[in-house]
Amino acid sequence: MFKNNIYSYLLATFVVAGIAVLAWWLMYNPVSSFRQSLPGMDERKTGAVTVQAVKIGETFTFFKTCDDIPGTRWPRFRGADFDNVNKENIRLIDKFGKDGPKILWKIPLGEGHAAPAVYDGRVYILDYDETSKQDLLRCLSLASGEELWNRGYHVRLKRNHGLSRTIPAVNENYVVTIGPRCQVMCVSRMKGDFLWGLDVAAEYKTEVPFWYTGQCPIIEDDTAIIATGGTKLMVAIDCKTGKKAWETPNPHNWRMSHSSIMPMVFKGKKMLVYCAIGGLCGVSASGTDKGQILWESTGFAPAVIAPSPVILDNGLIYMTAGYGAGAALIQVKENGGHYTAEPVQKYKPLDGLASEQQTPIYYHGFLFGILPKDAGELRTQFACYKANDTRKSVMSSGKTERFGLGPYIIADNKFFILSDEGEMTIAKYSTSGFTVLDKAKIIDGQDSWGPMAITGGYLLMRDSKTMVCLDMRAK
Repeated sequence: MFKNNIYSYLLATFVVAGIAVLAWWLMYNPVSSFRQSLPGMDERKTGAVTVQAVKIGETFTFFKTCDDIPGTRWPRFRGADFDNVNKENIRLIDKFGKDGPKILWKIPLGEGHAAPAVYDGRVYILDYDETSKQDLLRCLSLASGEELWNRGYHVRLKRNHGLSRTIPAVNENYVVTIGPRCQVMCVSRMKGDFLWGLDVAAEYKTEVPFWYTGQCPIIEDDTAIIATGGTKLMVAIDCKTGKKAWETPNPHNWRMSHSSIMPMVFKGKKMLVYCAIGGLCGVSASGTDKGQILWESTGFAPAVIAPSPVILDNGLIYMTAGYGAGAALIQVKENGGHYTAEPVQKYKPLDGLASEQQTPIYYHGFLFGILPKDAGELRTQFACYKANDTRKSVMSSGKTERFGLGPYIIADNKFFILSDEGEMTIAKYSTSGFTVLDKAKIIDGQDSWGPMAITGGYLLMRDSKTMVCLDMRAK
């Protein structure tokens, strides 16, 4: 009898305890202190840090000077004509030869994909020094790689698929840069004298793009032009004085993308074409309406955009993006001084030329590019398309010649294509077949994504941590 009472008591205790545990489990909120994981909260996508007071241009170090090499010019992203085509009459090698690539110099860089501009024997690259926590505009000798001077400012960054990734704009008098967190700096070209700075994110309430700033500035008629994408869409600044020449309204609150501004002339009207997060637009660059939006198109508006607009003929613009966005041909039209723009072709990567990171090359009526990984049979191949119909390839590199997210360039009637791992392929220029002339491993690195520059027979390329200069001149 006593045992039965004990068992009954224990059973009742377990039942009550079970009910209590069940009630607690039902009422407990396991995510009461949980915060939703949004882009930027982990500081990986936007590189977000506490708002910083940045004194742009505060540091300067002079090392030495060098002789000019007149005529060696690759003055901005995609070269003098914004097309990634070198038009100098200089013979370049077909093969690297038995001794391999002729590397003139090699220098370490902060991790990233920032690429150089060149002007008369001086190389300009916006680097990030992780030791001093600075964006540094470094001026180097093209002939030797020796550092001549650097100008910078302190700004804290966290690794975010690299750090810096833009290209300076250079002309006879000025160098303009934009850093990972949207700080713009203008200095004198020869001596690096600080002229002015603009913190775009602070002044225009701009959202720093995913993976930091990818936009490269341009200089037109001694005026720096930046797509701000905040309270204003675009701004033009006099390089000499730092005064704003004009600002473009942003009525739809479009955001800054990784894409860069490309100039376009259509029916005598000069305009600046920009693909923001939100849509594509043309901004007047001439006449009394400078800075005003001439046309807009939202028919192709991906959430992430790295390639820049490719200006074709007769008012056509080719635009592409990664992550499955595909591409579109946009037709700009004019009627009585009024402009419109609408897609005439749109497709996914399986159906035509698309690109995730690099901007395709337009040359002699054809478009050239490397297809993304989601492009089906042509994935990661270098291919050619007619510019007025980018849905069917007329040439591709084939299944045995595949590439990654690296850059490519046309010079001396040849393709120079860089793989992610730093292997350079030289191929014969053609729209009907892909003929490899030679290939060589240049650097033992990774993520060789920064755009190349080539001028005077000097070819500059980089991986994530090293930049090299090759002598590509034929004997």
